[in-house]
Order: sequence, then structure tokens, then C-alpha cells
Amino acid sequence: MSTDFNIKPVGAPVAAPIVSHASETAQKAVATELPASQSVTAPEPSVKVTIDSNVANAALMDQVFIDRDARAVVYQVVDNRTSQVVKQYPEEAVLRRRAYFHALDLSKEAPTRIGGTDRHV
Repeated sequence: MSTDFNIKPVGAPVAAPIVSHASETAQKAVATELPASQSVTAPEPSVKVTIDSNVANAALMDQVFIDRDARAVVYQVVDNRTSQVVKQYPEEAVLRRRAYFHALDLSKEAPTRIGGTDRHV
């Protein structure tokens, strides 16, 4: 038995033609003519469109802090303009749940006195 788990292709690869069919509704559609201010045209194929991620992310700031009650590291993405949290991991509900269960664990470990006296029987 071989320990070689490679998959070897059989034959030469063939490029499948991509055929796009226009739907029947698109073929029966009525041509519309809009004013230039309301129309949208496809860009020329020679025109390259680039998106500068630095400009898109300039309004966002990463923030990391430790939630002491939940005993968790929290990662947030904050909008610089509005100071609102855009994303957070773990979510607020998870942090509250962790803090609640941590408080329960601490209350189980704390010694409790029954009757409120210091007498030992």
C-alpha cells in the first residue's frame, strides 16, 4: 500500500467555454432612454479602477482592551468621526455572560456563614 496521497490528473486540461444566455425577460425588454444625469454606463475596459484601502480605512481605528469583569481581551473597530463601535469581538452579550458566570464562580468560592454568628458548634 502506498503512503502517497497525491491526486494525479488524467489527460490534458480542457477550458470549458463560458456561455451567457440572456433571459427571455431581458430579450423582450423595452429599450429606455434616460437623460445623461440619470443614466449609468459601463467604464471603458482600458480604464483601471483602483480603491485605495488607506482612504477607506482612514475613518476607522482598531482598539484592544481587557474587560476585567469578563476576564477577556476585547477587539473593537471604532469610527473616528462618530466614536461609535463598528465591530467588536467578542460581542457585548458574550462579555456580559462571561462576567455573570465569573461572578457566580466567585460567590461559590466565598465562605458563607449561616445564622450570622461567629459561634462554632
